[in-house]
Amino acid sequence: MKVPYFPGCTLNTTAKGFDNAVRASAAALGIELIELPEWNCCGATFPLLIDNAMDLLAPTDILYKASLEGERLATACTTCYNVVRRANHALKNDDEMLEKINLFLEHDSDYEARLEVLDIVQILRDNVGWEAVRQAVRKPLAGLKVAAYYGCMVVRPPEEVAYDDPDNPTALDDMIAALGGQPVAWPHKTECCGAYVAVKSLEAAQEMSYTVLNSAIRNGAELVVANCPLCQFNLDKQQQTMSQHHAGYQPIPVLYYAQLLGLALGLDASDFDLDKTYIDARPLLERAGLL
Repeated sequence: MKVPYFPGCTLNTTAKGFDNAVRASAAALGIELIELPEWNCCGATFPLLIDNAMDLLAPTDILYKASLEGERLATACTTCYNVVRRANHALKNDDEMLEKINLFLEHDSDYEARLEVLDIVQILRDNVGWEAVRQAVRKPLAGLKVAAYYGCMVVRPPEEVAYDDPDNPTALDDMIAALGGQPVAWPHKTECCGAYVAVKSLEAAQEMSYTVLNSAIRNGAELVVANCPLCQFNLDKQQQTMSQHHAGYQPIPVLYYAQLLGLALGLDASDFDLDKTYIDARPLLERAGLL
């Protein structure tokens, strides 16, 4: 199965380990991700004023290039997913805006807003299936207690982006179970981690991160997996000083789901960047027989 793939800026730079793990895991499960040629930044945030055509140009250009390659577009970065999918949704429901943007971009043909924008997890769930993933496992997680953190971008706003229950998503939990792990039931799996307020208030971001991580720990998690580069970075880095504000706090590793997936599939993890997290997950992974 070949699917056009938009990695986005972060997965091409600071989250390269996530990108490498996604591509390798997808290939092992029969999905060939074809990177879009000459892609551009999606804009990083969806415009609150969707009548501003300029803010929709970047994601529309991505959508147009993907439409030349097929009927679907896959992305692993949840921010890119949110921006591109919402832009596509807006264009599908606004013929006047679509015409205006097509005139501005001056491509050889018009974008018709028929593309389907998909998150990698959605493709794994709907096209590969968790049973096929289970059969492909070479190094089971051996009961490792993992908290799946979904964050904001794949569940909000639900009518535009959610491919899972926006209040209680289960796709990542089902993946963890298929890999032989024990998904942790916890109430903060879709609570905002505060990454978007870190520039304005580092203290607020740290408290929001603490709320999320402490919930995972209190419910028995040994490891947290995220699907968003911003969330993974924020939850990981904030723990450097968390014990200074919360007595007795014990850090918990935060990885990308694709890193754990790749390990369970028995893939070479040398380029997964497992050594670049602030809270080192490798001792835990070694004890679980994954390294």
